[in-house]
Amino acid sequence: MTKKLYYDSADIQEWSTVITSAIEREDGIYVTLAETAFYPHGGGQPCDTGTIGGIAVLDVVLEAQEVLHKVAQLPGQTEVDCAIDWARRFDHMQQHSGQHLLSAVFLKLYQAATVSFHLGSDYATIDLDRSELSAAELAEAEQEVNRQIYLNRSIVSYFVTAEEMAKLPLLKLPKVTEDIRIVEIEGVEHNACGGTHVAATGAIGLIKLLRSEKQKGHVRVTFLCGGRALAAFNDHVQIISQLSVKFNTGKEEIMDRIGKWEQEQKLMQMELAAVREQNDSYLARELLAAAEADSRVIRLISDTRTLKDLQSLAAKLTALTDLPLLLLSAAENKAVLAHSGSAEFSCGAFFKAHLGGYQGKGGGSDKLAQAGFPSWEDALAFYNFAKEQF
Repeated sequence: MTKKLYYDSADIQEWSTVITSAIEREDGIYVTLAETAFYPHGGGQPCDTGTIGGIAVLDVVLEAQEVLHKVAQLPGQTEVDCAIDWARRFDHMQQHSGQHLLSAVFLKLYQAATVSFHLGSDYATIDLDRSELSAAELAEAEQEVNRQIYLNRSIVSYFVTAEEMAKLPLLKLPKVTEDIRIVEIEGVEHNACGGTHVAATGAIGLIKLLRSEKQKGHVRVTFLCGGRALAAFNDHVQIISQLSVKFNTGKEEIMDRIGKWEQEQKLMQMELAAVREQNDSYLARELLAAAEADSRVIRLISDTRTLKDLQSLAAKLTALTDLPLLLLSAAENKAVLAHSGSAEFSCGAFFKAHLGGYQGKGGGSDKLAQAGFPSWEDALAFYNFAKEQF
Protein backbone atom coordinates (compact mmCIF):
# COMPACT_ATOMS: atom_id res chain seq x y z
CA MET A 1 0.00 0.00 0.00
CA THR A 2 1.22 3.47 -0.84
CA LYS A 3 2.51 5.56 2.05
CA LYS A 4 0.48 8.77 1.99
CA LEU A 5 2.95 11.58 2.58
CA TYR A 6 0.21 14.23 2.45
CA TYR A 7 -0.94 12.93 5.84
CA ASP A 8 2.58 13.40 7.29
CA SER A 9 2.85 16.95 5.95
CA ALA A 10 0.79 19.01 3.51
CA ASP A 11 3.91 21.06 2.70
CA ILE A 12 5.85 18.30 0.90
CA GLN A 13 6.42 19.47 -2.66
CA GLU A 14 9.18 17.20 -4.00
CA TRP A 15 10.36 13.68 -3.14
CA SER A 16 11.97 10.62 -4.68
CA THR A 17 10.39 7.17 -4.69
CA VAL A 18 9.84 4.08 -6.82
CA ILE A 19 7.00 2.98 -9.07
CA THR A 20 5.50 -0.16 -7.57
CA SER A 21 3.07 -1.02 -10.38
CA ALA A 22 1.66 0.18 -13.69
CA ILE A 23 -1.94 -0.37 -14.79
CA GLU A 24 -3.19 0.18 -18.33
CA ARG A 25 -6.89 1.01 -18.59
CA GLU A 26 -9.21 2.18 -21.34
CA ASP A 27 -8.87 5.80 -20.22
CA GLY A 28 -5.08 5.76 -19.82
CA ILE A 29 -2.07 4.58 -17.83
CA TYR A 30 -1.98 4.60 -14.01
CA VAL A 31 0.99 4.00 -11.72
CA THR A 32 1.28 3.39 -7.99
CA LEU A 33 4.18 4.69 -5.91
CA ALA A 34 5.87 3.49 -2.74
CA GLU A 35 5.27 6.97 -1.28
CA THR A 36 3.09 9.76 -2.62
CA ALA A 37 2.27 13.33 -1.70
CA PHE A 38 -0.27 13.56 -4.52
CA TYR A 39 -3.66 14.07 -2.90
CA PRO A 40 -6.47 12.11 -4.65
CA HIS A 41 -10.00 13.39 -5.22
CA GLY A 42 -11.96 13.30 -1.98
CA GLY A 43 -13.97 15.24 0.58
CA GLY A 44 -14.92 17.94 -1.90
CA GLN A 45 -11.26 18.67 -2.69
CA PRO A 46 -9.88 18.10 -6.22
CA CYS A 47 -6.75 16.05 -6.75
CA ASP A 48 -3.19 17.31 -7.07
CA THR A 49 -1.32 17.43 -10.34
CA GLY A 50 2.40 17.65 -11.08
CA THR A 51 5.02 15.27 -12.50
CA ILE A 52 6.37 11.77 -11.90
CA GLY A 53 9.76 11.27 -13.48
CA GLY A 54 9.16 14.37 -15.58
CA ILE A 55 5.87 12.94 -16.90
CA ALA A 56 2.66 14.92 -16.31
CA VAL A 57 0.22 13.60 -13.72
CA LEU A 58 -3.29 14.02 -15.16
CA ASP A 59 -5.46 12.61 -12.38
CA VAL A 60 -5.15 11.01 -8.95
CA VAL A 61 -7.76 8.63 -7.50
CA LEU A 62 -8.07 6.49 -4.38
CA GLU A 63 -9.17 2.88 -4.84
CA ALA A 64 -9.23 0.42 -1.93
CA GLN A 65 -6.83 2.66 -0.01
CA GLU A 66 -4.37 2.58 -2.92
CA VAL A 67 -3.47 5.86 -4.64
CA LEU A 68 -3.52 5.59 -8.45
CA HIS A 69 -1.76 8.25 -10.53
CA LYS A 70 -2.89 8.72 -14.12
CA VAL A 71 0.13 9.73 -16.22
CA ALA A 72 0.51 11.03 -19.75
CA GLN A 73 2.86 8.12 -20.47
CA LEU A 74 4.75 5.49 -18.52
CA PRO A 75 8.05 6.85 -17.11
CA GLY A 76 11.14 5.16 -18.51
CA GLN A 77 12.49 4.22 -15.07
CA THR A 78 11.11 2.85 -11.81
CA GLU A 79 13.11 5.20 -9.57
CA VAL A 80 11.50 8.61 -10.06
CA ASP A 81 11.59 12.16 -8.78
CA CYS A 82 8.12 13.56 -8.11
CA ALA A 83 6.91 17.14 -7.86
CA ILE A 84 3.56 18.65 -6.85
CA ASP A 85 2.03 21.59 -8.70
CA TRP A 86 2.41 23.69 -5.56
CA ALA A 87 0.36 26.66 -6.72
CA ARG A 88 -2.64 24.36 -7.26
CA ARG A 89 -2.09 22.48 -3.99
CA PHE A 90 -1.70 25.64 -1.87
CA ASP A 91 -4.82 27.12 -3.48
CA HIS A 92 -6.77 24.00 -2.52
CA MET A 93 -5.36 24.17 1.03
CA GLN A 94 -6.45 27.79 1.38
CA GLN A 95 -9.96 27.09 0.06
CA HIS A 96 -10.46 23.92 2.12
CA SER A 97 -9.17 25.43 5.36
CA GLY A 98 -11.25 28.52 4.65
CA GLN A 99 -14.32 26.33 4.24
CA HIS A 100 -13.76 24.70 7.62
CA LEU A 101 -13.44 28.08 9.30
CA LEU A 102 -16.40 29.59 7.45
CA SER A 103 -18.62 26.60 8.27
CA ALA A 104 -17.67 26.92 11.94
CA VAL A 105 -18.56 30.62 11.92
CA PHE A 106 -21.98 30.05 10.33
CA LEU A 107 -22.69 27.34 12.88
CA LYS A 108 -21.65 29.57 15.81
CA LEU A 109 -23.49 32.69 14.65
CA TYR A 110 -26.69 31.25 13.17
CA GLN A 111 -26.73 27.54 14.11
CA ALA A 112 -26.53 26.85 10.36
CA ALA A 113 -24.72 23.57 9.71
CA THR A 114 -22.90 22.90 6.42
CA VAL A 115 -24.53 20.07 4.48
CA SER A 116 -22.21 20.08 1.45
CA PHE A 117 -19.02 21.66 0.13
CA HIS A 118 -17.81 22.11 -3.45
CA LEU A 119 -14.36 23.33 -4.42
CA GLY A 120 -14.32 24.40 -8.07
CA SER A 121 -11.53 25.80 -10.20
CA ASP A 122 -12.81 29.39 -9.86
CA TYR A 123 -14.76 29.54 -6.60
CA ALA A 124 -15.98 27.42 -3.70
CA THR A 125 -19.45 26.96 -2.23
CA ILE A 126 -21.06 25.61 0.91
CA ASP A 127 -24.71 24.70 1.31
CA LEU A 128 -26.14 25.62 4.71
CA ASP A 129 -28.99 23.92 6.52
CA ARG A 130 -31.03 27.10 6.47
CA SER A 131 -33.81 28.40 4.23
CA GLU A 132 -32.48 31.95 3.81
CA LEU A 133 -29.66 34.30 4.78
CA SER A 134 -29.91 38.10 4.86
CA ALA A 135 -27.31 40.50 3.47
CA ALA A 136 -26.63 41.71 7.02
CA GLU A 137 -25.99 38.14 8.22
CA LEU A 138 -23.69 37.50 5.29
CA ALA A 139 -21.71 40.66 6.10
CA GLU A 140 -21.50 39.72 9.79
CA ALA A 141 -20.22 36.23 8.94
CA GLU A 142 -17.58 37.71 6.63
CA GLN A 143 -16.35 40.04 9.37
CA GLU A 144 -16.16 37.23 11.92
CA VAL A 145 -14.43 34.69 9.69
CA ASN A 146 -11.74 37.20 8.76
CA ARG A 147 -11.29 38.09 12.44
CA GLN A 148 -10.59 34.42 13.07
CA ILE A 149 -8.02 34.49 10.27
CA TYR A 150 -6.22 37.43 11.89
CA LEU A 151 -5.98 35.49 15.17
CA ASN A 152 -3.80 33.01 13.26
CA ARG A 153 -5.19 29.98 15.05
CA SER A 154 -3.21 26.77 14.53
CA ILE A 155 -4.63 24.01 12.33
CA VAL A 156 -3.45 20.48 13.11
CA SER A 157 -4.47 17.02 11.93
CA TYR A 158 -4.13 13.64 13.60
CA PHE A 159 -5.61 10.14 13.62
CA VAL A 160 -7.81 8.86 16.43
CA THR A 161 -9.52 5.65 17.37
CA ALA A 162 -13.29 5.33 17.51
CA GLU A 163 -13.08 5.57 21.31
CA GLU A 164 -10.99 8.75 21.16
CA MET A 165 -13.30 10.22 18.53
CA ALA A 166 -16.30 9.70 20.81
CA LYS A 167 -14.78 12.17 23.29
CA LEU A 168 -14.39 14.93 20.67
CA PRO A 169 -17.05 17.61 20.00
CA LEU A 170 -17.71 16.56 16.40
CA LEU A 171 -20.81 17.97 14.74
CA LYS A 172 -20.95 15.13 12.20
CA LEU A 173 -19.62 11.62 12.66
CA PRO A 174 -17.53 10.17 9.81
CA LYS A 175 -18.62 7.10 7.90
CA VAL A 176 -15.32 5.28 8.57
CA THR A 177 -14.68 3.49 11.85
CA GLU A 178 -10.88 3.23 11.56
CA ASP A 179 -8.05 5.47 10.34
CA ILE A 180 -10.18 8.41 11.48
CA ARG A 181 -8.41 11.68 10.72
CA ILE A 182 -9.33 14.82 12.65
CA VAL A 183 -8.59 18.36 11.52
CA GLU A 184 -8.62 20.75 14.47
CA ILE A 185 -8.71 24.54 14.30
CA GLU A 186 -7.47 25.70 17.69
CA GLY A 187 -10.35 26.94 19.81
CA VAL A 188 -12.82 26.73 16.93
CA GLU A 189 -13.73 23.19 15.85
CA HIS A 190 -12.83 19.54 15.43
CA ASN A 191 -13.79 18.01 12.09
CA ALA A 192 -13.29 14.56 10.59
CA CYS A 193 -11.53 15.28 7.28
CA GLY A 194 -8.99 13.66 4.99
CA GLY A 195 -8.04 16.81 3.05
CA THR A 196 -4.94 18.99 3.04
CA HIS A 197 -4.87 22.20 5.06
CA VAL A 198 -2.66 25.18 5.88
CA ALA A 199 -0.83 25.19 9.22
CA ALA A 200 -2.68 28.18 10.67
CA THR A 201 -5.69 30.33 9.81
CA GLY A 202 -3.41 33.26 8.91
CA ALA A 203 -2.25 31.33 5.82
CA ILE A 204 -5.82 31.43 4.47
CA GLY A 205 -5.12 35.11 3.83
CA LEU A 206 -8.67 36.40 3.65
CA ILE A 207 -12.15 35.18 2.83
CA LYS A 208 -14.54 37.09 0.60
CA LEU A 209 -18.19 36.05 0.50
CA LEU A 210 -19.57 36.74 -2.97
CA ARG A 211 -23.26 35.88 -2.68
CA SER A 212 -25.89 33.66 -1.14
CA GLU A 213 -28.79 32.03 -2.98
CA LYS A 214 -31.51 29.52 -2.28
CA GLN A 215 -30.71 26.01 -3.40
CA LYS A 216 -33.15 23.12 -2.90
CA GLY A 217 -34.31 24.21 0.54
CA HIS A 218 -30.85 25.30 1.65
CA VAL A 219 -28.73 28.44 1.27
CA ARG A 220 -25.68 28.23 -0.99
CA VAL A 221 -22.84 30.62 -0.12
CA THR A 222 -20.21 31.28 -2.78
CA PHE A 223 -16.82 32.46 -1.52
CA LEU A 224 -13.15 32.98 -2.36
CA CYS A 225 -10.14 32.47 -0.12
CA GLY A 226 -6.55 33.68 -0.21
CA GLY A 227 -5.03 34.08 -3.65
CA ARG A 228 -8.38 33.75 -5.37
CA ALA A 229 -9.85 36.58 -3.30
CA LEU A 230 -6.82 38.79 -4.03
CA ALA A 231 -7.04 38.05 -7.76
CA ALA A 232 -10.74 38.93 -7.78
CA PHE A 233 -10.03 42.16 -5.90
CA ASN A 234 -7.34 43.10 -8.42
CA ASP A 235 -9.76 42.41 -11.29
CA HIS A 236 -12.38 44.64 -9.69
CA VAL A 237 -9.86 47.44 -9.08
CA GLN A 238 -8.80 47.28 -12.73
CA ILE A 239 -12.41 47.47 -13.90
CA ILE A 240 -13.11 50.44 -11.64
CA SER A 241 -9.95 52.19 -12.84
CA GLN A 242 -10.97 51.68 -16.47
CA LEU A 243 -14.45 53.05 -15.73
CA SER A 244 -12.92 56.07 -13.98
CA VAL A 245 -10.86 56.82 -17.08
CA LYS A 246 -13.77 56.18 -19.43
CA PHE A 247 -16.12 58.50 -17.53
CA ASN A 248 -13.36 60.92 -16.55
CA THR A 249 -14.30 60.86 -12.88
CA GLY A 250 -13.23 59.47 -9.52
CA LYS A 251 -14.41 56.06 -8.40
CA GLU A 252 -16.78 57.65 -5.86
CA GLU A 253 -18.77 59.28 -8.67
CA ILE A 254 -18.79 56.40 -11.18
CA MET A 255 -22.30 55.21 -10.36
CA ASP A 256 -23.70 58.75 -10.68
CA ARG A 257 -22.02 59.14 -14.05
CA ILE A 258 -23.31 55.76 -15.23
CA GLY A 259 -26.82 56.78 -14.16
CA LYS A 260 -26.58 60.00 -16.19
CA TRP A 261 -25.12 58.09 -19.14
CA GLU A 262 -28.04 55.62 -19.02
CA GLN A 263 -30.52 58.49 -19.08
CA GLU A 264 -28.74 60.01 -22.07
CA GLN A 265 -28.80 56.67 -23.85
CA LYS A 266 -32.54 56.28 -23.25
CA LEU A 267 -33.18 59.74 -24.71
CA MET A 268 -30.97 58.97 -27.71
CA GLN A 269 -32.76 55.67 -28.30
CA MET A 270 -36.12 57.41 -28.18
CA GLU A 271 -34.93 60.04 -30.66
CA LEU A 272 -33.41 57.36 -32.90
CA ALA A 273 -36.63 55.33 -32.83
CA ALA A 274 -38.59 58.42 -33.86
CA VAL A 275 -36.17 59.12 -36.72
CA ARG A 276 -36.35 55.49 -37.87
CA GLU A 277 -40.13 55.61 -37.76
CA GLN A 278 -40.15 58.74 -39.91
CA ASN A 279 -37.53 57.30 -42.25
CA ASP A 280 -39.54 54.10 -42.70
CA SER A 281 -42.61 56.15 -43.59
CA TYR A 282 -40.67 58.15 -46.19
CA LEU A 283 -39.04 55.02 -47.64
CA ALA A 284 -42.37 53.19 -47.81
CA ARG A 285 -43.95 56.01 -49.80
CA GLU A 286 -40.88 56.24 -52.08
CA LEU A 287 -40.99 52.51 -52.82
CA LEU A 288 -44.67 52.68 -53.65
CA ALA A 289 -44.20 55.76 -55.82
CA ALA A 290 -41.33 54.12 -57.71
CA ALA A 291 -43.26 50.91 -58.35
CA GLU A 292 -44.43 50.33 -61.91
CA ALA A 293 -48.15 50.29 -62.59
CA ASP A 294 -48.00 46.58 -63.40
CA SER A 295 -45.71 45.67 -60.46
CA ARG A 296 -46.60 42.39 -58.77
CA VAL A 297 -44.26 42.78 -55.80
CA ILE A 298 -42.50 45.59 -53.93
CA ARG A 299 -38.80 44.78 -53.69
CA LEU A 300 -35.82 46.22 -51.78
CA ILE A 301 -32.21 45.22 -51.18
CA SER A 302 -30.66 47.19 -48.29
CA ASP A 303 -26.96 47.32 -47.50
CA THR A 304 -27.44 48.69 -43.99
CA ARG A 305 -30.82 47.62 -42.62
CA THR A 306 -31.11 44.72 -40.20
CA LEU A 307 -33.84 42.09 -40.13
CA LYS A 308 -35.60 44.07 -37.41
CA ASP A 309 -35.48 47.18 -39.60
CA LEU A 310 -36.94 45.26 -42.55
CA GLN A 311 -39.76 43.90 -40.39
CA SER A 312 -40.61 47.43 -39.27
CA LEU A 313 -40.58 48.64 -42.88
CA ALA A 314 -42.80 45.73 -43.89
CA ALA A 315 -45.36 46.80 -41.28
CA LYS A 316 -45.44 50.28 -42.82
CA LEU A 317 -45.78 48.99 -46.37
CA THR A 318 -48.51 46.43 -45.71
CA ALA A 319 -50.61 49.22 -44.24
CA LEU A 320 -50.33 51.12 -47.55
CA THR A 321 -50.53 48.43 -50.25
CA ASP A 322 -51.98 45.02 -50.98
CA LEU A 323 -48.91 44.03 -53.03
CA PRO A 324 -46.59 41.44 -51.51
CA LEU A 325 -43.20 42.67 -50.24
CA LEU A 326 -39.79 41.03 -50.72
CA LEU A 327 -37.05 42.68 -48.68
CA LEU A 328 -33.39 41.62 -48.38
CA SER A 329 -30.70 42.67 -45.88
CA ALA A 330 -27.16 42.55 -47.31
CA ALA A 331 -25.89 43.41 -43.83
CA GLU A 332 -27.23 40.18 -42.30
CA ASN A 333 -28.00 37.93 -45.31
CA LYS A 334 -31.67 37.82 -44.26
CA ALA A 335 -34.92 38.11 -46.17
CA VAL A 336 -38.48 39.15 -45.34
CA LEU A 337 -41.63 38.23 -47.26
CA ALA A 338 -44.91 39.89 -46.26
CA HIS A 339 -48.34 40.97 -47.44
CA SER A 340 -51.40 42.66 -46.01
CA GLY A 341 -53.51 39.50 -46.02
CA SER A 342 -55.13 39.99 -49.39
CA ALA A 343 -52.60 37.84 -51.28
CA GLU A 344 -53.55 34.29 -52.15
CA PHE A 345 -50.40 32.63 -50.79
CA SER A 346 -48.85 31.99 -47.37
CA CYS A 347 -45.47 33.63 -46.73
CA GLY A 348 -44.49 30.96 -44.21
CA ALA A 349 -45.49 28.10 -46.54
CA PHE A 350 -43.55 29.68 -49.43
CA PHE A 351 -40.39 29.87 -47.35
CA LYS A 352 -40.85 26.34 -46.08
CA ALA A 353 -41.18 25.02 -49.62
CA HIS A 354 -38.18 26.80 -51.16
CA LEU A 355 -35.60 27.79 -48.52
CA GLY A 356 -33.91 24.38 -48.50
CA GLY A 357 -32.69 24.80 -52.05
CA TYR A 358 -30.70 27.87 -50.97
CA GLN A 359 -29.43 26.63 -47.57
CA GLY A 360 -31.82 29.06 -45.89
CA LYS A 361 -33.53 28.62 -42.54
CA GLY A 362 -36.60 30.41 -41.31
CA GLY A 363 -40.36 30.52 -41.37
CA GLY A 364 -43.32 32.55 -40.29
CA SER A 365 -47.05 33.11 -40.61
CA ASP A 366 -49.32 33.51 -43.60
CA LYS A 367 -48.70 37.30 -43.62
CA LEU A 368 -45.04 37.55 -42.56
CA ALA A 369 -42.00 35.29 -42.83
CA GLN A 370 -38.27 35.77 -42.39
CA ALA A 371 -35.20 33.70 -43.22
CA GLY A 372 -31.42 33.71 -42.86
CA PHE A 373 -28.75 32.40 -45.23
CA PRO A 374 -25.15 31.27 -44.66
CA SER A 375 -23.77 33.55 -47.39
CA TRP A 376 -24.69 36.59 -49.43
CA GLU A 377 -24.62 34.49 -52.59
CA ASP A 378 -27.29 32.17 -51.19
CA ALA A 379 -29.41 35.08 -49.97
CA LEU A 380 -29.25 36.89 -53.31
CA ALA A 381 -29.98 33.72 -55.26
CA PHE A 382 -33.11 33.11 -53.19
CA TYR A 383 -34.18 36.74 -53.60
CA ASN A 384 -33.82 36.52 -57.39
CA PHE A 385 -35.79 33.28 -57.44
CA ALA A 386 -38.54 34.60 -55.19
CA LYS A 387 -39.13 37.83 -57.11
CA GLU A 388 -39.97 35.83 -60.22
CA GLN A 389 -42.66 33.81 -58.43
CA PHE A 390 -45.15 36.64 -57.98
